[in-house]
Amino acid sequence: MRQARKRLWIIAAGAAVLVAAAALAFTAMRDAMVFFYSPAMVAENPPLPGQRVRVGGLVVTGSVERPSAGGAHFTVTDGRADIRIEFAGSLPDLFREGQGIVAEGAFDEQARFTAQTVLAKHDETYMPPEVARALRESGYWNDGPPSAGQYVGPASGASR
Repeated sequence: MRQARKRLWIIAAGAAVLVAAAALAFTAMRDAMVFFYSPAMVAENPPLPGQRVRVGGLVVTGSVERPSAGGAHFTVTDGRADIRIEFAGSLPDLFREGQGIVAEGAFDEQARFTAQTVLAKHDETYMPPEVARALRESGYWNDGPPSAGQYVGPASGASR
């Protein structure tokens, strides 16, 4: 009987270690996950202040401001809503108005989005999948990928 009880304790200890490891892994993954939001999703159900998220869309033509203190402020749209983004770093070389971007950062208590990272598409045929899906769902982009710097209006397919 002693041998069976010893095996039972070893199995129970192993199971406890596995449960603890799984709990730690899930906790680490939850902290590392960053959800994507389109501007319309933010308007409908805004994320909590301080929650790290990604937002994306097309950079609105004429919305880019470059303050003297450095960085940039610009607006992204998915055709249904807009988000104003404040970014203190250097924008990627491929950043242009009318082009798809993804910005990672957080909203503050006043619903201002401050980005820590801005990602621009790397060539004229690439659009981040999340941005492309949000633009298609809003009816803002119906055809194939827009060419470099092309702005596609709502459901018209015409460029400005």
